[in-house]
Amino acid sequence: MPLLGSRPAHLATAALWLLLVVAALIARPLMPIDETRYVTVAWEMHLADHWLVPLLNGEPYHHKPPLLFWLIRLGWMVFGVSETWARLVAPLFGLGALALTGLLARLLWPGELGRDSGALAPLLLLAGAWWMLFATLTMFDLMMAFFALAAWIGLTLALHHGRRLGGLLLFGLAIGFGILAKGPVILVYALPPALFAPLWVGNLQIRWLGWYLGVLAGIVLGAAIGLAWALPAAEAGGAAFKQALLWGQTAGRMKDSFAHKKPFWWYLPLLPLLLAPWLFWRPTWHALWLGNGAWRDAGLRFCLIVGLSGLVVFSAISGKQPHYLLPLAPAFALLLAHGLVMGRAIPRRLDAALPIGFILLLAVAALALPFILQARPALAERLDLPDWALEQHAEVVLALLGFALLAIILARGTGLGRQLGAVITVGAGLFLTVHLGVFPPARLAYDGAPAALQIKLAQDAGRPVAFAGDYHGEYQFLGRLAKPLPEIEYRDIPAWFAANPTGLMVARYREERLAVGPKPVYTQPKRGRIMVIWDKAALDQRPDFFTPH
Repeated sequence: MPLLGSRPAHLATAALWLLLVVAALIARPLMPIDETRYVTVAWEMHLADHWLVPLLNGEPYHHKPPLLFWLIRLGWMVFGVSETWARLVAPLFGLGALALTGLLARLLWPGELGRDSGALAPLLLLAGAWWMLFATLTMFDLMMAFFALAAWIGLTLALHHGRRLGGLLLFGLAIGFGILAKGPVILVYALPPALFAPLWVGNLQIRWLGWYLGVLAGIVLGAAIGLAWALPAAEAGGAAFKQALLWGQTAGRMKDSFAHKKPFWWYLPLLPLLLAPWLFWRPTWHALWLGNGAWRDAGLRFCLIVGLSGLVVFSAISGKQPHYLLPLAPAFALLLAHGLVMGRAIPRRLDAALPIGFILLLAVAALALPFILQARPALAERLDLPDWALEQHAEVVLALLGFALLAIILARGTGLGRQLGAVITVGAGLFLTVHLGVFPPARLAYDGAPAALQIKLAQDAGRPVAFAGDYHGEYQFLGRLAKPLPEIEYRDIPAWFAANPTGLMVARYREERLAVGPKPVYTQPKRGRIMVIWDKAALDQRPDFFTPH
């Protein structure tokens, strides 16, 4: 007996995806520094009519391969340059990954079990906090999830469905395009089920030497696709770009990471957050119970190998970020969907109590916050909340309470379908409350477009503009800037103004530091600091402010 009908599950998944994407497009800007940086790279490649070497602030950008930038640029060539298309590319890969998750379920479990699991798994995946958080962000991990799923489908076709050549060809193509999407890290997702195939294929008669030679051929095909871009790009980008592209970005993260270095156990305390809300839903634990000989199921073994091997490898790698595990999330969704469809969970009225209790607790905390801050001035000073934090306080509280009430109504029944709807309501409600209730007043602190316009006007008027500190391209696309912003040290601001008396300087300061400084040309809140634009008059007014301390 299916938990949900296939058609309702597919419609619910499509509707939820559309709701999340539209809400994000309406409510929040491109988020600095990652989203603004990646769209800027596409913009500079478009502006320079350059396909081979990614560019950031006029310099070769070696940190990421070009597939995302190519696709953004291709869309701009067809539809014209727009932020909307740039922000849709990654979510569309996420939508494709949801479809591939359903397909993989049907391949792992042929028949009615696979059909029902394939309908439910994409909905469980999308409604998870982990996936929902990144479902609308312009980053690379949804693309990696798509190509990892394509590789797993190729393996399944090759071993379980008698399509050895076609399956391994798909496996190789997925590796190749995964390399173009984010680099050789695609192998961490794609290789374990191929290497450990004897552990999950069951009693099939396989000539394993031939199998591993086929896997090797797939890897060679994928490497050839990646190198077809990387080798000419390395030659065109110069010696430093070549070294960083072909060695530094991969090896540097493996052993002694230059970025995001974390200890081996770092992912473990994050898992409850990454698997929310399902880990806090009682039926999940029954659905994931692998007793009663369930280990004999090849599909379950496949999902466990994918998830556990990926977690171990990423724990061993020096550089760590939560979203590195995102492409492993479909394995968890497949395990959960299979267990729910098999009917391991016994419905109870309080199944959704923890997720609903969480959103109710947030509503109560939000309601009480201004009164607590008023009664405890010391706490208010210590928290130092931004001015916009309580601007839409009433709307946020009402939204949280409204979604909690809707979830309670849905959870009153004992059917797992209603319980599932209650949990999804909690997750979607939190997402919509943050985007439609918190982001509008917070927008100025994250939206670089107003500052980018000021920079654009100055450049168009022929005034030089520079940036003090590390610049990550936050303003290039937003202002459609045609010139890079030179980076200088803060201590060199007086010397730069001496050489460029008509110029403008972009910088960031803490609010208390700026309070005793000269008057800027432009100011804007910027994620805990104040973004300012200086002219030479500010230097002349208070030269001591710019003297290194």
